[in-house]
Amino acid sequence: MSDLGFKAHDHSDCVNSAISAAEARCAAFDLRLTPVRRRVLELLLAEHRALGAYDILAQLSAEGLGAQPPIAYRALDFLVKAGFAHRIEALNAYIACTHLGADHTPAFLICRSCQSVAESDTAMTQGRLGDAARAAGFHIEHTVVEAQGLCPACQAQDAAS
Repeated sequence: MSDLGFKAHDHSDCVNSAISAAEARCAAFDLRLTPVRRRVLELLLAEHRALGAYDILAQLSAEGLGAQPPIAYRALDFLVKAGFAHRIEALNAYIACTHLGADHTPAFLICRSCQSVAESDTAMTQGRLGDAARAAGFHIEHTVVEAQGLCPACQAQDAAS
């Protein structure tokens, strides 16, 4: 699995592939990808950066899809539960899942300058955290890994300044 947020790629293919995967997953698991849910997913896929619920709501409102906060929050809740999006705790915002449909433990690399976010796959039971949990006889069920720093583009921009 790759960290698409910081690497050059065919973004239109990225978006189209994710929408197709979401539609297929919805069909397979009898989930409803309503027009509002689909549009929220498209908004999240538009850029590889996290969006707040009110940013999404503003866009939905401008498009005539609803102006009340529950509209955005319900769509986001569905997308997170279906595995199509993740909540970025540090930013109180949401990002589309780049590993849609895959069973994975994401880690998020958040650029403090441009706010781009890359999703990477981790393993809860590996590394020092896994070692500490095993030593304590603890079974990890859920982790949230969010690292803040500078993406390659912002590092280059800082170096050029």
